[in-house]
Amino acid sequence: MAADKAQSWAYTEEFITESEPVRQARDRAEEFGIQPVPPGVGAALRLLAAAADAHAVAEVGTGTGVSGLWLLEGMRPGGVLTTIDVEMEHQRAAKEAFAAAGIGATRTRAISGRGLDVLPRLADGAYDLVFIDGEPSEASDYAEQAIRMLRSGGVLAITGALWYDRVADPARRDEATVAMRELGKSVRDDDRLLPALLPSGEGLLAAVKR
Repeated sequence: MAADKAQSWAYTEEFITESEPVRQARDRAEEFGIQPVPPGVGAALRLLAAAADAHAVAEVGTGTGVSGLWLLEGMRPGGVLTTIDVEMEHQRAAKEAFAAAGIGATRTRAISGRGLDVLPRLADGAYDLVFIDGEPSEASDYAEQAIRMLRSGGVLAITGALWYDRVADPARRDEATVAMRELGKSVRDDDRLLPALLPSGEGLLAAVKR
């Protein structure tokens, strides 16, 4: 049974074929030593953006543009992705990836800085989807800011929610695992949200704001 589950998980991760710009952005991520979202998570993000008919999307963690490209594929034509990262070099690589995919410069807004410094400056109720790919120690604060930013019916998405398969094991008590476990519980129990925990990648926690 366990082997079948592992095979099914691998199948779902490879079910959607990545575009060439996404593959190139993934290669750049390896050069920088950063871990972008896997294809299964990317496809889920594209689906969520499309289902929300997203025009305004914000993400914490630009990387080299892998998640941004997936989100932009699902967004409404002309929609704008606001992407935040503390590493300017990563954002330069992401801008190159967006350009290579034929995405106009007006469709992305890159902001350099810490997510917790930038998010409070973004407008209340103005976003259709907020995607968080940040440090576990800050994820709860990111989520609270994201809920404020989302319109009614908007989507919150947080990657790493299973944190290398440790969250499900109550014996795992390291700081990052505990932070993601507590975040999952708080999102699950928040009356403002309709949540689901998807087993793609390292876990994608998604919720719709009521």
